[in-house]
Amino acid sequence: MTRAIWFIIKVAIVVAIAVWLANHPGTLAINWQGYVVETGIGIAILIGVAALAAGIVLYRLARAILGAPRNFGRYRRSRRRERGYQALTRGMVAVAAGDATTARKMARKADGLLNEPPLTMLLSAQAAQLQGDDRAAKEYFTAMLDRPETAFLGLRGLLTQSLKAGDRVEALQLARRAQSLQPNTPWLLGTLYDLEARSGEWAAAEGTLQQAVQAGAINPDDGRRHRATLLLERSFEAERRGRSDSALSHAQAAHDLLSGFVPAAARAARLQMAIGKHKNAAKTLERCWRVNPHPDLTSAYREVVSSYDPMTRVKMFEKLRNHAPNDVESLLAVARAALDAQLWGEARAHLTKALEMRPSRRVFQLLAELERAERQDEEAARAWLAQAANAPADAAWTCTACNAVSPSWGGLCGHCGAFDSLEWKTPTVSMSLMSPESAPAAIAHHATEPVTGQPGVAPGGQIAPQGAT
Repeated sequence: MTRAIWFIIKVAIVVAIAVWLANHPGTLAINWQGYVVETGIGIAILIGVAALAAGIVLYRLARAILGAPRNFGRYRRSRRRERGYQALTRGMVAVAAGDATTARKMARKADGLLNEPPLTMLLSAQAAQLQGDDRAAKEYFTAMLDRPETAFLGLRGLLTQSLKAGDRVEALQLARRAQSLQPNTPWLLGTLYDLEARSGEWAAAEGTLQQAVQAGAINPDDGRRHRATLLLERSFEAERRGRSDSALSHAQAAHDLLSGFVPAAARAARLQMAIGKHKNAAKTLERCWRVNPHPDLTSAYREVVSSYDPMTRVKMFEKLRNHAPNDVESLLAVARAALDAQLWGEARAHLTKALEMRPSRRVFQLLAELERAERQDEEAARAWLAQAANAPADAAWTCTACNAVSPSWGGLCGHCGAFDSLEWKTPTVSMSLMSPESAPAAIAHHATEPVTGQPGVAPGGQIAPQGAT
């Protein structure tokens, strides 16, 4: 609509000029070199316009002829660039499809057509990775470090290769370099935190964990659990350095962060006992028992009440049971105390109820012990033990990453080195328990003297396995 209006306006202007010239006729005379040229003013204007149009045409023709070589070169470069980007696109598609041969072919073609090393180096590195040529991929990624615009991509590629090769030392260095370039990248913060934790750099890992949670790389609930685990590991580290106050403060902080975190409660209670605060230790265990009754808490509680006579210990365990009266662990804890006090009837009543609620190897084993202690009935004891052998496996500290079973809790899996991967659950596969001697260096830092020197305390103040119940 606007164009039509504008066209009508221009036609009106031309018509108006033509009418004006028709109403105002005149003559134009040119006298030059003895020649006299006379014509009407309208004809003169038409000749001028025609001459101007011819000049414009001639100018453009001359410009096209003179600029032809340059325009041809520009066309060739544009065409070359277009073909290069087509090769680059096809190469990326080949990488996504896992076609290593086509990816490498397109990478060489794009490299020859484009003068953009950052893009072609990345494609070449990915093609080399697809073909399993790690050496060539590493060379490409390393070359990318020389350019600021590709340094982060190069570091990511080298980091991926280091993780694949299992070289966590180099991976940690690369992750830190990458973080200095892109400090708030979520995936990088998650990777850096995991590497620092696996390397035992607990304080650094705690700081990185906070950044990862803020960046959304780790959800807040998992972040709380991971931080409690880090605090517990810092407690072990402080103890090895002879800093008992810091060891207790870190363990207490972990317990305050997650009151139902069994390792933190047991650790804090044992450290409190070591300085003579038995009442505080009992309260710590009772607080956790309300949320998560557990055999490891039973072991720690037995140490708290070990100085009392057997009858008093039974009363103390009955008090503990009141915090979770309908849980099997409460019944087993009181039954164990009753066995030690030779209260056979009470022990049998609790074990019978536990057997009705959840048959398990531990229940059958305690019943066998009861038959031997009360009636010296070896035949009945063997019958209970036979049922124990056929019963489903009891829950144990099991790695969620590799399904390995550990005799005690640790921040690092002794089999695969994963951090904060041990959960109390029934193992999904049959695997032998790992002893501290067979565990790799990932958990060797726990192998120190007991915190309290009392029986049932695992090395380094770790929680005793369920068999101690």
